[in-house]
Amino acid sequence: MTTSPTLPPVAFIGGGNMASAILGGLLRAGLPAASFEIVEPWDEARERLQRDFGVAARPAPTEALARCGVFVWAVKPQVFGEAARAAQPFAGHALHLSVAAGIPSQSIAGWLGTERIVRAMPNTPALVGQGMTGLFARAAAGESDRAAVEQLLAPTGQRLWVQDEALLDAVTAMSGSGPAYVFFFIEAMAEAGAEMGLPPEDALRLAVGTFTGASALAAASSEPPAVLRERVTSKGGTTHAAITSMQAADVKEKFKAAIRAAQQRAGELAAEFGQPSA
Repeated sequence: MTTSPTLPPVAFIGGGNMASAILGGLLRAGLPAASFEIVEPWDEARERLQRDFGVAARPAPTEALARCGVFVWAVKPQVFGEAARAAQPFAGHALHLSVAAGIPSQSIAGWLGTERIVRAMPNTPALVGQGMTGLFARAAAGESDRAAVEQLLAPTGQRLWVQDEALLDAVTAMSGSGPAYVFFFIEAMAEAGAEMGLPPEDALRLAVGTFTGASALAAASSEPPAVLRERVTSKGGTTHAAITSMQAADVKEKFKAAIRAAQQRAGELAAEFGQPSA
């Protein structure tokens, strides 16, 4: 990734995994550590940021944030309002990118007093540059703001813009929470392999490699997953036995129901933590 020298200083409010994924990518792209201001209340997290990236973080917002043209909000939903109110005096002029699940942009606008807001729903593969991020921009975030967000997130992987903010709940349920589903199935495959006599480390390697390869094939193919699945499933063969067993157990519908439960919870987070305070 080539980073434009016109990218303004960036503030990170929160220094956890997602902030680290973005920060690390920008540093690798050539932005100096002096380009960032970081607010992170936890001592251990501040020490990790210094150790891993050579950047200093402050425990609370200060006027140093006022030089930043972009704010990345990487705090947990339940503390977003408090964090926003603390930083607001230094942040009203900036573009704001939120990676907090469930917090509506209207609430963020109310807390910060600005409409230049983009919401992002990334996922943990962003830590290795293989993430999938859903994005929504409020009307006041124009083309240049969107371009800045694209530049910030380029090191983390792929991006997908949605036109309706409500669809971010679906993005959250699919790709935001999705890595956990994949890990769940990898875990099950590895356990099955070990139970069938494979050394546990070999079973895990087979499971991870199978998911990696199948995902790469699905990404490279112009054909839908159902067709790819059918090509592997010879009637009366081993794969057919496995797929038939899963169909009998209604695995697909139960899995879809689980994803809908995640979507519902994303909406509940908005109701619990997303109301702007007076």
